[in-house]
Amino acid sequence: MTQQPPPFNIDLSGSWQLTSVDGEIKSVITLPGDVHTALYRAALIPDPYFGRNEEKVQWVAEREWAVERSFTLQEAEGDWYLDIDYLDTVASVYVNGFLALEADNSFRRYRPDVSSMLRSGDNVIRIVFASNPAVGAERQKQQPFYVPYSTGNSPIPDGNMLRKPQCHFGWDWNIAIAPLGLYGTIALKRLESARIEHVVTRQTHNLDGSVDLTVTATLYSKGPSIAQVYFDLDGERVRLDVGVHGETHVNHLFHIDKPRLWWPSGSGEQALYMLSVELSDEAVTRQIGLRTIELITTPDASGARFAFKVNGREIFCRGANWIPADALYSLSSPEKTEDLLQSAKAANMNMIRVWDGGFYEQDHFYDLCDRLGLMVWQDFMFACNLYPSTEDFLENVAIEVNYQVRRLSSHPSIALWCGDNELVGALTWFEESRKDRDRYLVSYDRLNRTIEQAVKKALPGALWWPSSPASGYLDFGDAWHADGSGDMHYWSVWHENKSFDNYRSVRPRFCSEFGFQSYTSLPVIRTYAEEKDMNIASPVMELHQKNAGGNERIAGTMFRYFRFPKDFPNFVYLSQIQQGLAIKTAVEYWRSLKPHCMGTIYWQLNDTWPVASWSSLDYGGRWKAMHYLVKRFFQPVAVAAIPSEDGKTIRFSLVNDTLADVSVDLSISVLTMKGERKHLKDVQAVCSPDAAVTAATIDVAEIGEGTLLAWRFTASNGMGGEGHHVNGTYKALELEPSGLVVTHEYVETSGAIDINVTAKGLALFVMIESETDGKYSDNAFDLAAGESRRITFTPAEPLERGKLPDFRFYDLHSCQSAD
Repeated sequence: MTQQPPPFNIDLSGSWQLTSVDGEIKSVITLPGDVHTALYRAALIPDPYFGRNEEKVQWVAEREWAVERSFTLQEAEGDWYLDIDYLDTVASVYVNGFLALEADNSFRRYRPDVSSMLRSGDNVIRIVFASNPAVGAERQKQQPFYVPYSTGNSPIPDGNMLRKPQCHFGWDWNIAIAPLGLYGTIALKRLESARIEHVVTRQTHNLDGSVDLTVTATLYSKGPSIAQVYFDLDGERVRLDVGVHGETHVNHLFHIDKPRLWWPSGSGEQALYMLSVELSDEAVTRQIGLRTIELITTPDASGARFAFKVNGREIFCRGANWIPADALYSLSSPEKTEDLLQSAKAANMNMIRVWDGGFYEQDHFYDLCDRLGLMVWQDFMFACNLYPSTEDFLENVAIEVNYQVRRLSSHPSIALWCGDNELVGALTWFEESRKDRDRYLVSYDRLNRTIEQAVKKALPGALWWPSSPASGYLDFGDAWHADGSGDMHYWSVWHENKSFDNYRSVRPRFCSEFGFQSYTSLPVIRTYAEEKDMNIASPVMELHQKNAGGNERIAGTMFRYFRFPKDFPNFVYLSQIQQGLAIKTAVEYWRSLKPHCMGTIYWQLNDTWPVASWSSLDYGGRWKAMHYLVKRFFQPVAVAAIPSEDGKTIRFSLVNDTLADVSVDLSISVLTMKGERKHLKDVQAVCSPDAAVTAATIDVAEIGEGTLLAWRFTASNGMGGEGHHVNGTYKALELEPSGLVVTHEYVETSGAIDINVTAKGLALFVMIESETDGKYSDNAFDLAAGESRRITFTPAEPLERGKLPDFRFYDLHSCQSAD
């Protein structure tokens, strides 16, 4: 949504004075922005992300802060109001010394009337931020009974008392510094005849293929008046003269005879219409996509389905969980967000889950998802804790939900509204709730019902799911291990230290969380660690690992599957390879179960700061090894080798997520340790639309000792790929030197670099890396003896003429060998 500035609109963003309320610290801050970044830029605190500086900046959140600026108003007559959103979090706003607003919810928009506080000439606005941890502690004391929070996730206590991003208090991947500031709009506006509060649309898809689009504009007027309202849909324009007083709803219906439908990425066009609602001095514009969407939860022999149907067609959801683009707002940007979402689309994703320990994202995020065809599973912001259910808290929540649903509901990308993340499971995590489950279950139900009722009031007919994971409506069972119905979070491989094969022990209907950690890439590690810290047991590396036991689990898994790497850089590389293999194992098996399983949303897409985590994209947007694997195993037409439960056979699963039949030519071979490719058989297979079939089955006995199973395929629609399968563990292989030979050249016309990699022997998981930021056309690939691969490296910034990056090359043999 974009807003055009009316004549009487004073943008108050920009430079403000920043002071600690005790007067000890004075600086400047740019709003929108956060206090920590302002202090760092003024050299008043060290970089919170570097080394162990997280420990040195804890005092910032414990203080009260004030921001202030002056502005000039030529004429103070009339009705004026402040327009504020993303105010984080407990804050008092003063205009010329008068209290204009007491805010305590960063997920709401505030529009207080300040007419009586203004004067012609110079004016002063001041915002005083309370200490979020201090307010949280005080509110915890005021609860009728103690409300537990996850101390493992939140080393800063009592964040569950506040309506702000829960990950600001920590998490097992985030820095714990409880930031504060203002991240959205800050403006002074004069109310003329009326203003636009909300624009909501409702679609009716008729049997003849036409669509009726009902647009409801909610207007606000302080007193009775007449407003001229213009509705415009792609140039079809109409004017209505309406009487308004207080809140008034104005409706208009557009009839579209031959609609262009919006589809998720990979399933069709992302057709968008431009809708605007205009007053004489204000306009709201939105992208509208015409589509139907359903959530199929019908019972079947296994339990109940969980599948999304768009425009009458079931869509297999391929995606990842989204967390905030940065731990500190001032370090994020629309451009960085777009880069991350473009990387999701480039890896063949069609869904993003906006996880509920962060933000309801800003408008540009959802606009991008609309254009990219990324469906959004939208959580409400309640994660992994228990929460209050007092009347004041629930009233605050209801206002928050009403605002966010009305703000976001017209985006075609919004697929589902989900009440929370793991709150049902959290009932079993705390001593208090285990001892008195009924009290805490009733408290949870009050909160969950408040959210649900507010959603359905704001958007009748909204697709609602009570919690993630959940086996069904009003089902409070174990959706971490029960796989028959609903959506599942499957964490046994990571948190319970089970083998990768364990992913094949469950048959989820839709897995909305599962993951495996790796270290962030070496160039990113160098942004926060010195050479002396390049050891996973160093204090700096341990501080940049927020999951208890995470480093041990990464290392322990290597002992299970690989020979131990020879040095720290190769340890980092191998951690990323095994991360990719873990998620590949899960996704390939679950996709092969289609239509029993209809979605895999792994944890997680991105990072908020440089840290060891489950992400496939580094902080800053570099692709980890896993993201290159994701691009392959999420391809709409894909082939995977899946061993039988008894280990005697291997089936080749062919999955087709497209609208048309595909035929596939599949070549199966074995690879020797010297890199010789020995042909086994050729197979032709056909797969109907939206289906998965077995293209071929081979006996494990056909794979000779000391060899790998390998395959290549080409599909009739132009897609193709390759892969390998180890019948056992990589550490059992007597790998021989790969003998990589590399040449590269600068491409004058594009500014990219072409890299040619040739192998003399077997090269598994060849990974190219450089300190220069950029993206590779492919990476983490295999080569047999005598084979070459041409890779294009596109730098993030233009290179200085004549200066090429220093590339590093990894592969599995050189990683594990001192040769």
